[in-house]
Amino acid sequence: MSLNIFGFRAMWSPYFFLFLVLLTIVYFYLIGSGRKHFSKTENVPTKQKVYFLLAMAALYISKGSPLDLYGHITFTGHMASMAILFLIVPPLLIFGIPAWLWQAFLELPIVKPMMAFFTKPILSLLLFNTFFSIYHVPIIFDVVKTNPIYHAIVTTTIFIAAFFMYWPLLNNVPNWKQINGLKKIAYILGNSVLITPACGLIIFASSPLFETYSNPQAWVQALSLCVPSDMLSGLNLTGPEMFSKMQVMEDQQLGGIIMKIIQEIVYGSFLAYVFFEWARKERAKDHMETSYSPEPLK
Repeated sequence: MSLNIFGFRAMWSPYFFLFLVLLTIVYFYLIGSGRKHFSKTENVPTKQKVYFLLAMAALYISKGSPLDLYGHITFTGHMASMAILFLIVPPLLIFGIPAWLWQAFLELPIVKPMMAFFTKPILSLLLFNTFFSIYHVPIIFDVVKTNPIYHAIVTTTIFIAAFFMYWPLLNNVPNWKQINGLKKIAYILGNSVLITPACGLIIFASSPLFETYSNPQAWVQALSLCVPSDMLSGLNLTGPEMFSKMQVMEDQQLGGIIMKIIQEIVYGSFLAYVFFEWARKERAKDHMETSYSPEPLK
């Protein structure tokens, strides 16, 4: 059965799309004519603008496109959506917003101490992976997925924790570099290890873990977070099998595998990025040392 039965609003989230368009307009205003409001600014390269636009596109794909709806129907869709939201959007935002704009934001009275505390490398690493793992404890997951307020709070909290986790690794704001050199590689590997148990428990579970994907009543209740109630009440729905040929266990296992694969691709990419960045700096340092030849003493 096609997802079109849920209607345009559930499929494409037009209000969320307009919100992201507004954010994009504000961004281009701040890096354009709005720069006059900041004391220190620089031209923003095209590559950085592209990163921000990719962040908005990824955010829409995760929380506004049919993938978001599919994530309420199947666990596979849910994990794909979460992987994009937590693993791809935060680094794109960090790369896409110029350092001088980040600096102005970080100087705000409430923001500065909060960022200084929550972006400490070990703490931010533990917070994100702990929140992500706790969220996927079945009893917690089923409550969160059937309550719009809890769902909004938990999803936002994990997203912010993901942002904190990436900040020490990727930011280029002066005086905010907490990790340097090969320590970044250890940080990425630590993240990869800490997220593995949650994915492993989901992949190798011997029975369905989540009522919201195995119990038709809980499943329909979870759909109400995405589908307008007037539309949902007019549909005769029996379960995920209406939209997917996968059995519940296959869907659950594939969801865990997708999260792990996307995580490995993303972390592997940053591992390569960090390594080549470190190697480039070391080569530049060696070149400076060899090119400097002091005059002999007379």
